[in-house]
Amino acid sequence: MKKFRNLVIGGIETKVLLLVVLCIVVCLGASSLYAIWQNQLLTEVTEQNIGKQEQSITENVSAVSVEVISQLLTRSNASETAMAEKMFSAAANHVDYVADLAAALLADPGSHSPAPYEGPDAAQDGTWMVKAVYAPETDPADPAVTERAGLFANLSDMILPLCQKYGAPHIYIGLKEGVFLTFSDTSSSWIVDGKQRVYDPRTRIWYTQAAEAGHTIFTEGEFDANTGSYCVECATPVYGPEGTLEAVVGTDIYLNDMLATMQSAVLEGESQILVGREGQIVLTTGGNGQNLGESIWGKNLEEMGEALLNQAADEARKEGSSSFRLGQMSGEGVYTEASRIPSTGWVLISLYNQKNAEQSKNLLLARCQEIQGETVELYQSQMKYLNRRVILLNVVTVLGLLVLAFLLGKRIVRPLNRIARRIADLGEENLEFKMEQEFHTGDEIQVLAESFADLSHKTVEYIDQVRTVTAEKERIGTELSMATTIQEGMLPHIVPAFPDRKDFDIIGSMDPAKEVGGDFYDYFLIDQDHLGIVIADVSGKGVPGALFMMASKIILQSVAMLGGSPAEVLTKANEAVCSNNEAEMFVTVWIGVLELSTGKLVAANAGHEYPTLRRGSGKFELYRDRHGFVIGGMPGVKYRQYELQLQPGDKLFIYTDGVPEATNSEQEMFGTDRMLQALNSDPSATPMELLQNVHRAVDDFVKDAEQFDDLTMVCMEYKGSRNE
Repeated sequence: MKKFRNLVIGGIETKVLLLVVLCIVVCLGASSLYAIWQNQLLTEVTEQNIGKQEQSITENVSAVSVEVISQLLTRSNASETAMAEKMFSAAANHVDYVADLAAALLADPGSHSPAPYEGPDAAQDGTWMVKAVYAPETDPADPAVTERAGLFANLSDMILPLCQKYGAPHIYIGLKEGVFLTFSDTSSSWIVDGKQRVYDPRTRIWYTQAAEAGHTIFTEGEFDANTGSYCVECATPVYGPEGTLEAVVGTDIYLNDMLATMQSAVLEGESQILVGREGQIVLTTGGNGQNLGESIWGKNLEEMGEALLNQAADEARKEGSSSFRLGQMSGEGVYTEASRIPSTGWVLISLYNQKNAEQSKNLLLARCQEIQGETVELYQSQMKYLNRRVILLNVVTVLGLLVLAFLLGKRIVRPLNRIARRIADLGEENLEFKMEQEFHTGDEIQVLAESFADLSHKTVEYIDQVRTVTAEKERIGTELSMATTIQEGMLPHIVPAFPDRKDFDIIGSMDPAKEVGGDFYDYFLIDQDHLGIVIADVSGKGVPGALFMMASKIILQSVAMLGGSPAEVLTKANEAVCSNNEAEMFVTVWIGVLELSTGKLVAANAGHEYPTLRRGSGKFELYRDRHGFVIGGMPGVKYRQYELQLQPGDKLFIYTDGVPEATNSEQEMFGTDRMLQALNSDPSATPMELLQNVHRAVDDFVKDAEQFDDLTMVCMEYKGSRNE
């Protein structure tokens, strides 16, 4: 609340005023609704008449427009399909004609002497001639190759006039020997840095598809190896007298040429999409606002995600043509018509934007709406004068009611203000609110004051209790801090652990999740030639886990110092723990005894994590040893041990599950893969540096997420016998 002079903004006075204002608003709103209803009655007749006119315009003009567009689009699509069919048929006739000539040569090769041919020469650009390009492994000097190419070069007398007189851009023949004969007037594109390019026709799509099909084919489109232009290729195979494939004849249909031909007859506002047999978009023409252009050449029709186009293409493939229809494309209405091109099996889809077809209807509707707007504007101007008079009367009424509400609010709020002042005076010396005579109003204000008095009394009692609890919590915190210090003192913490020993280096660390942890580790000399290593994880956390940890550590170390094998140590420790385990807690343990003179490591695993080893100059890897049952889980368990032979420079890294199970804010675990990655980031580092690398990797992964488990690690490097 805010106070402005004698008025409390946000208080009860304000709320009383707001209640009065609300009542006024409701009344005014009711009268306004009544006036609006009357206004609507006066305008409905005009709106209904104009609405009928709009409906009539829409129905009649739309029907005529659709019929006209249907006829025009059908004729246009049929014309474009015929033009495309003529172009493809001409290309097919050219290659079939040349293929027949080539087959005749092969049927009687002895009657034809090898004709001359040349390699590409930039100086001969513009001269129609036959040129030879070779595959990388084809030897141009090979007599068999030159004889074969010279035989097919005899076709130049028929092919070159065909290209010059009938508009074929060029015709080429790919021989099975890896020779590519091109009959064209272009040579410079085959020369790069002064050297002739290599080209293997047998690997091109037009060659492989024609050879596989066994008849004349059209490719779905590819980039021409010579010009780099996107084109469609027509090709047909040539077979010898024995029926073996000898060559493939082909020609190019450049999409830019096809585009110019098709656009010469396209309707204004019409677009077209030429779709291959497998749904590949070969060509687009025109423009209808649907964002069609060369950017979609070569893409598959399904990639556009337009159901209208897919439906039209499928129907045309099956029936030869699709029915005229209206659908949605890119969020806009589009009319479509589609036809199949017989020679290729491709589909030509014509599209026309619905907006263009409805321009006349929209013009009429706009004029109709303009007339309606003028009528409404005239009516509204006549109503403004009356509205001003009504507003003036309402303002006078509102001011009078607000004055009455202000006086009534003052009378109600006075006791509440006194209650507020008494509450504000409460402090350390005066903590309790008490009832006064002025608060006995016999209404909700008295109930409020009594509630404050009762709450104040209970608060004083609660503060006394909080002080007692706080003192007890501070005492417990002090004891936990001492327990942390004691626990840290029980773990090996001297660095280096054995400064007089040069045959090994070992170090460990534990980062508890709470004040005290349930993990522990230890390493100690059983005698001068045997090093004991232990790491364990107690099932509990906090103080119970710490107590169980200390008991387990003492038992394991005591049994190990008696000189038994790791398996015997675990067996005896399990019996000792199970004999008095009323809390039903357990501990996972990995224990190993390293014979320092030989490097032999004898170890046993009681349900603990897999150790990791680094052999020589290699990388750290998990050693998947056999696990026994946990310590304290069940009496009478017998444990097995295994042996590892360590060589100087080998390193051992053991850890508790707090490392791989460290979790970030996305509930993703650190895992053993990231742990191995951290170790192998610098596998030749010292044991202390390796622990730091892993700890740093865990911190970077977890970041600000809360630590739920103890983080314990031990790393040992075997350096060899002291006598070496």
